[in-house]
Amino acid sequence: MTHTSDFAALHRRGSPFLLPNAWDVASALLLAEAGFPAVGTTSLGVTASVGLPDGAGAGAELTVALAGHLVPRLPVPLTVDLEGGYGDDPALVATLAAELAEIGVAGINLEDGRADGRLRSPEQHAAIIGAVTAAAPTLFVNARTDTYWLPVGRKGPLLTHRDVKGPFLTGDGRGRDRVRETVRRLATYRDAGASGVFVPGLTEPAEIATVAKAVDLPLNILWQPGLDLGACGTAGVARVSTGSALYRSALGAALAVADAAHRSTPPPGQAVDYHGLQRLVREAGRRAPR
Repeated sequence: MTHTSDFAALHRRGSPFLLPNAWDVASALLLAEAGFPAVGTTSLGVTASVGLPDGAGAGAELTVALAGHLVPRLPVPLTVDLEGGYGDDPALVATLAAELAEIGVAGINLEDGRADGRLRSPEQHAAIIGAVTAAAPTLFVNARTDTYWLPVGRKGPLLTHRDVKGPFLTGDGRGRDRVRETVRRLATYRDAGASGVFVPGLTEPAEIATVAKAVDLPLNILWQPGLDLGACGTAGVARVSTGSALYRSALGAALAVADAAHRSTPPPGQAVDYHGLQRLVREAGRRAPR
């Protein structure tokens, strides 16, 4: 089921919606049933669940297969995390995006961070975005920059988002460099045809407001504990994604329940009901084509 226009309409500057990121059919169905207006995928969850690393360009087939299972079953729009497009060739990334659009995916994320801990040049990433929007004009293309997770400006240590726990910050003026570079990149991606922009690690209200005003596209930021959606809206945010947090929390909950079983203590939290999940999966299966 295609919900492209519905998904785009959710992005209202100053009134952010929360986008939860699923990793399989069951998690996506549960999130939709809980009332979330759209569901995304998380590349970490999709790849780690089959023993592959995130951010290494290994999840293209898995992502397409999952989208094929999800679109006909979900009653809400689906947006897909494509990492960096699983390649640097704009034509190949565009072909992948067109395949997802044909399946009925409403949106995709495309990031400029590379597996080697560096950023793509903005021109290279813009070329990919341009090719994608030409090949799949119905997709909501969320252009992500990793300027708050990877080094910008002066030379620094090579880090990836897997190496840091929060924004990559220094006290030597590079914070201003980071905002300028973020705006420069996002403006380039906007001009290449992006529908929205995503800056994981961007958390300071003043910097959020600067980026939102300068780029003038729906701004997506990454949820973290303590984040206030109302304050994000005041700063100009249109969308807040949970990223891999739900998947990692689910793994943490599984470990906690296993530990409780081992210790013969009451398990923490509340498990999803077995029969309820069975019902949900069966009903979703009826919506899928035979």
